[in-house]
Amino acid sequence: MAVMGQKNSTGPRPIRSLRWWIGGILFASTVINYIDRQTLSILAPYLKQDYRWTNVDYANIAIAFRIAYSLGQTVCGRLMDRIGTRRGLTISVTWYSIVSLMTSLANGLSSFAVFRFMLGAGESANWPGASKAVSEWFPKRERGLAAAFYDSGSSVGGAIAPFLILPVYFRWGWRVAFVIPGMLGFLWLIAWRRLYHLPQDHPRISDAERSMILAETRDAQSTGKPRLRWRDLLKLPQTWGTIISKGLTDPVWFFVTDWFPIYLFAKGISLKSGLLAVWVPFLAADLGNFFGGGVSGYLIRRGWSLGAARKALVVFGGVGVMLLIPTIFTVNLYLITLLFALATFSYASFSTIANVLPTDLYTSDAVASVSGFSGTGAGIGTIIAFELIGHFSDARQATGTHSFDPIVVVAGLIPFVGMILVLLLVRNTRATDQGLVRRI
Repeated sequence: MAVMGQKNSTGPRPIRSLRWWIGGILFASTVINYIDRQTLSILAPYLKQDYRWTNVDYANIAIAFRIAYSLGQTVCGRLMDRIGTRRGLTISVTWYSIVSLMTSLANGLSSFAVFRFMLGAGESANWPGASKAVSEWFPKRERGLAAAFYDSGSSVGGAIAPFLILPVYFRWGWRVAFVIPGMLGFLWLIAWRRLYHLPQDHPRISDAERSMILAETRDAQSTGKPRLRWRDLLKLPQTWGTIISKGLTDPVWFFVTDWFPIYLFAKGISLKSGLLAVWVPFLAADLGNFFGGGVSGYLIRRGWSLGAARKALVVFGGVGVMLLIPTIFTVNLYLITLLFALATFSYASFSTIANVLPTDLYTSDAVASVSGFSGTGAGIGTIIAFELIGHFSDARQATGTHSFDPIVVVAGLIPFVGMILVLLLVRNTRATDQGLVRRI
């Protein structure tokens, strides 16, 4: 039986539901991206002992990554809109895979900081590129789930990383551990170059799927109007709502990814016995991604407006992250694990909406730029947070298991503030009527 949409008997056979294969390769990129960046945080307790780093020293290495990552998101977002998703992510993954391999040559604080800066510059294109790919391949009813799919790679990568990195470290040392994600990146590039093309150009898409995608995403494409400049975008309240949606939530996630092993040490829990606590919050975040994307899509199908469906999950996430706060009252591993898991589940529901907002609000030639702005906002917030975390945790070491208490309280409250601001800023305005922003 002929496959529906096959143009002729000699042409390549169409891939069924090709857009979800595209989503799958974006997911794989995010997994590798997070294994790469988690390698340092997993090994941090051991590297701190080997090189006699303080928490401030470690924070400065992490901040070197964040500076490049923050600046790179805006620059790479604009570049992605100009050169296209396929070429842009090819350059990005090639760059950070090479840097990951080179990190095995580090020999101290300064060289680690340099390599982490270079890694941040390369990895900064992942989210703007993935957001742009979603806007090119998915209709609005599926964008939330597609964003959840690729964003869940951060949770999966974080959950896998300890089981991949620690055995290698204990057997061969930390230098070999940094080689692994670099090799994975080069394998991903082979698949990416073969699989990714625009729907209108893809040789393996069925006619039915191509027609569906182009019909439902036509309003997401540029309509001949001049490309909005950075300053034009930054005049819009919707842009600032998008920036805040990540700027006041991602620093909490990066506290979990980069500081959680050190936090457990401060609570008197060894990394070996606390391995459960290291990966369970990542698994919970993975589930939260799909919860946020799936529920918002379900609400749209039930007749909710796009804006109402997205904002319902923003409220859920902003309230749920406050479950971090009760962890200051306990040193019980299982209770800490449960509360962090519930908080990261809530965060990820919010994060999925934050990732999909640029595709909801802007035409295709501005999606990556606005996504880059939000990534830069998240990076700046994370840099400030990491500097404060390093200083406060060092200054409070005498308080033992309570050294991180003020940090955790603030981490629980900041996303709630972000929730309120997103609700106020992301709405239909005069710019919507003028066609500068899509109706939500």
